[in-house]
Amino acid sequence: MNMVAEKKLTEKKINPTAMRLLVLDSLLKQHSAISLSDIEKSLETADRITIYRTLKTFEEKGLIHIIDDGTGSPKYALCAESCDANQHHDLHVHFYCAECKETFCLSNSKIPEVALPDNFTSTEMNLVVKGVCSKCKN
Repeated sequence: MNMVAEKKLTEKKINPTAMRLLVLDSLLKQHSAISLSDIEKSLETADRITIYRTLKTFEEKGLIHIIDDGTGSPKYALCAESCDANQHHDLHVHFYCAECKETFCLSNSKIPEVALPDNFTSTEMNLVVKGVCSKCKN
């Protein structure tokens, strides 16, 4: 059993079931954001609905965030430690590589503050930069 995954789940007050441990272990092994279908392929014995519900729980508890990279398929990545069930604190830029089709969290590149008119209220922000990643460029 992956002790790191179990610790992360208990820290976020998520019951560490076998499926949740498998899904989190799959996310921990990634170097880029991953789609539901990619997780499903890596966990051949799990059904799509169970994985989706697990990801939804992880997102609600501040363990992962969802990235809309414009591909039509949401991607999932681990959150910063400071995220919790009340609020995500990881407003960073995401990078989508047009070559390898991977989406990366650029945690050190923060989304700039956007001045909205007085009668507008922001509930979520997403900034995706598209181009070619360093791996594909070389």
